[in-house]
Amino acid sequence: MTKRALKRQIREGAFDADQFDDAKVRRLPVDRAWSPLPHHNDDRTQGYLKTIKPKSDGQAELMAAIDARNLVVALGPAGSGKTYLAIAKAVEALEAGKVGRIVLSRPAVEAGESIGFLPGDMEDKLAPYLRPLYDALSDRLSMKRVRALMAEGAIEIAPIGYMRGRTLNNAFVVIDEAQNCTYVQLKMLLTRLGWHSTMVVTGDPAQSDLLPELSGLAYVADRLDVLDNVSVVRLSDRDIVRHPLVAEMLGVL
Repeated sequence: MTKRALKRQIREGAFDADQFDDAKVRRLPVDRAWSPLPHHNDDRTQGYLKTIKPKSDGQAELMAAIDARNLVVALGPAGSGKTYLAIAKAVEALEAGKVGRIVLSRPAVEAGESIGFLPGDMEDKLAPYLRPLYDALSDRLSMKRVRALMAEGAIEIAPIGYMRGRTLNNAFVVIDEAQNCTYVQLKMLLTRLGWHSTMVVTGDPAQSDLLPELSGLAYVADRLDVLDNVSVVRLSDRDIVRHPLVAEMLGVL
């Protein structure tokens, strides 16, 4: 017996390979780690979709507002979970059959520098701007599932410029990075809301890539705050769930 075969026998126990036609067949070590057999798999979680729980009072308020209102405006610093919670709620509503599709939109605005002309067709040119939305979706669903839902039209990712004239019925709409939208753009987006739909507008007025007088998010949030059927949730540094240094840096920058 070779040294490799001896180590295998010690590791896996005695095994009679003569009972099989193929001498390369080895016994599955069911007594170690995970096994595909049912009785070895009772306590294994096989769901890809994770359960979302709020990590702060502000996040709990945001999740409750999304469940209770058709229009929610979420303002807060970077890392407070605005976009992630909105997309998680959108996926949850789609999987539960509460809406027929998810519509995600964000402005194609560069963060302070011009990257020049991009090659390819329209989808290729917009891909760098919409990548954060793909990242959030892939964290809730597998990319194979995301591609399948996009192919059948259940998930749509579009830039702000292509939302004019639409009526979004039976949909969960997420407007991300709304601080880079002007007042006119936000007014246009808010009036796209249709029947049996929910819209969540997220953004951080303190991190706008537009000139201060051009960004309309803070002004729109203040105007909508007086409406009973609209929830305006303002997150703070206490709601940041990224690295603790993020909250410390935002406190001094």
